[in-house]
Amino acid sequence: MNNPLYGVLCDSIANQFLIERCGYAMNKGRHSAIIANTYFDYFGSVEYPGMVDVGLRVARLGTTSVVYEVGVFKRGDDAVKAVGGSMHVWVVNEGGVLGRPAKEGIPERVRREYETLMEREEREKQKQKQKREGAKL
Repeated sequence: MNNPLYGVLCDSIANQFLIERCGYAMNKGRHSAIIANTYFDYFGSVEYPGMVDVGLRVARLGTTSVVYEVGVFKRGDDAVKAVGGSMHVWVVNEGGVLGRPAKEGIPERVRREYETLMEREEREKQKQKQKREGAKL
């Protein structure tokens, strides 16, 4: 499988999650998620026409951004073939013109769904951070 396809898998699984679990309609609402960066580290290969399984988790959740981590596995093999990720930044969408990061942050419904993809330790860190920020208000 060529390296650019790993990027397509990363983008596709994140977008599938947003559409299916969050009800996200690309460029239709007040907010849009845009990719700020992507990366991949390779540990093995998947030969054509091999099938793959792709896993998604949230590695970091900020006010206006989320960092995804993706694992790519050859179907039937537990050894990870590649680990990568990307960062989505949630920006204001004004009539199809994408602007600055949304001041109000990630939409609440999307944030709740992101939290389901965080590992327990990350969720606890996030809750503590929110408590500290709430105490400052």
